[in-house]
Amino acid sequence: MTKLMRLLALGVAAVLAGPLSAPAEAATFKLITTDLTPQLVPNSVMDLAVTLGYFKREGVDVELVRVQQTPSAIAALMAGQGDMANIAVDSALQLVARNQMKIKAVLSPDKSLPYLVAAKNAITTVKGLEGKNFGIGRTGSLDHTLTMMVMRKSGTDPDKVQYVGVGQPADRASALMAGAIDATTVSIGVWLSMPKKDGLHVLVDQATYYAGAPVVAKVNVVRDDVLQSKRAEITAVTTAIIKASRDFATNPKMWVDAMVVARPDVARSDLEALAEAFKYSWSVNGGLNKDDLQTTTNTDYEGPDYKDLRKVSFDEWVDLSIIQSVLKSVGVSPLSDKPTA
Repeated sequence: MTKLMRLLALGVAAVLAGPLSAPAEAATFKLITTDLTPQLVPNSVMDLAVTLGYFKREGVDVELVRVQQTPSAIAALMAGQGDMANIAVDSALQLVARNQMKIKAVLSPDKSLPYLVAAKNAITTVKGLEGKNFGIGRTGSLDHTLTMMVMRKSGTDPDKVQYVGVGQPADRASALMAGAIDATTVSIGVWLSMPKKDGLHVLVDQATYYAGAPVVAKVNVVRDDVLQSKRAEITAVTTAIIKASRDFATNPKMWVDAMVVARPDVARSDLEALAEAFKYSWSVNGGLNKDDLQTTTNTDYEGPDYKDLRKVSFDEWVDLSIIQSVLKSVGVSPLSDKPTA
């Protein structure tokens, strides 16, 4: 069995045994997220669209279903415990290629996570990571996969790095501060919020990281049957997220004010710095560009997990019709992401 299949099996067991086993309420649209708290990245738009009333104004009652890691999100979606899930593109592609679930990506609230690599000061080059303990979410997680791409781009052999499964970004940051690991990948938001950075530095900054791994990281997917039965709700959810993204892009203070409430543990000055950094990162047009997604697919298929797997066509795993219908209604924004015509 592949790593994804093993993790998915564990996730299914956890979902069926856990509190998500209660029947879904018909009036509520359940959006599954792997963010246990509002994260310091544009993906926070999903949380804030709830608290600021964007979903309700579009006539849809959204409940966030929080799970740990993509395998649990997939298991919840597969078990019918949610209508839409925010998952890694890599996992979405493998699900379709292996005929495990018929799903479509309909939206990407945060297509490019603002990752960087933080390390002990003694590590001065990416090559210096070889032989060191590098904290990851889990084997095959998004941070693990993308960072290996960055390593290869820099001429570093990722197979010579010692990977340590630590879990969520906050846990990886804590492990780095405690000296339990030598380096890790976190978002710029997590880095800024770390209370202690003595002896640590940014080894690979956000721009360099994206240049080494220019791929769409996560997408919101729905099962094919849900796309047919709840098309109106999916359109409303997409509309709300696009409108919120546009408001945060044009009025960064609005995001800061909302995050001060959602994340009182983060200094307002750090949130203001993040808001400026995210100015052109919001998915103001839905975040799905066919060329970008095709590049992402080609990149993922170079990995070992795709050996002997059939290559899925674009239309097998992406449906642009929801975004296209929303943009006909609200217009196309010139601020950042370019929609597919």
